Amino acid sequence: MSDERHTRIDVKDGIAEITLDRPERMNAYTAQMGGELNEHLLRCDRDDAVRAVIVTGAGRAFCAGADLERGGDTFETSEARAEHARAEQPRVETILPWNVRKPIIAAINGAAVGVGITLPLQYDIRIAANDAKLGFLFVRRGVVTELSSTWILPRLVGIARASDLLLSGRIVTGAEAAQLGLVNEAVPTERVLPRAREIARDIAENCAPVSVALTKRMIWEHLGGPPPVEVAKREGKALWALGRMADAKEGVLSFLEKRKPRFTLSPTKDAPSLEPLD
Repeated sequence: MSDERHTRIDVKDGIAEITLDRPERMNAYTAQMGGELNEHLLRCDRDDAVRAVIVTGAGRAFCAGADLERGGDTFETSEARAEHARAEQPRVETILPWNVRKPIIAAINGAAVGVGITLPLQYDIRIAANDAKLGFLFVRRGVVTELSSTWILPRLVGIARASDLLLSGRIVTGAEAAQLGLVNEAVPTERVLPRAREIARDIAENCAPVSVALTKRMIWEHLGGPPPVEVAKREGKALWALGRMADAKEGVLSFLEKRKPRFTLSPTKDAPSLEPLD
């Protein structure tokens, strides 16, 4: 692995800002970048001081897809290459974005194609520049999409729109992506990061971290399609458990007293267990 970092992280006032930092390559994705992202997300998940996470790109792109410097061998995944990669890299704990106990906001400031769009598909909220170019280009490169996008995208935009995007590999603008439901909002380029920060700050200042962690977990787990009656039972038990805890009292009192809440419970230590899904 290169000594040069492919990402950077800054944590301030409860918000972690992760930046893909290869602007000279339009933040093209590398295995090193993936390892660093995992490292940052693990840190954010474990640090109770972090209340929300933003991921953005340096320069004029979010992520221009996989780094193609290997040419025709870019997507080669021979067992020999895989064995070499495993031998070269130490064993590290991995975390999937939907298992991070903090909401992750993608600030898509420019081009986001290939892995550059399947990465933020795993996040919770997406803000894109109006004129950013987004596309699932895999079928145009002789491969298939990854990172669970054939599972997530139809649930996000519907099967007809997902089929259009995945089977054609066509490019859409951030503005069209917002109309399709692929991103939450499309804004002028200079507003992308400020808007993501506004959302992160609102969550950090006004939302109970344990409540956010459990709600995020249920959103992702319930996408699998458990019956609504089972979901209602699970939500009810979580609501009852949280309702007896300090943050619920603080949430009500701060509202009645017209002040900012001071939530004290820890998502890593105090979250009640959820009923397992059958």
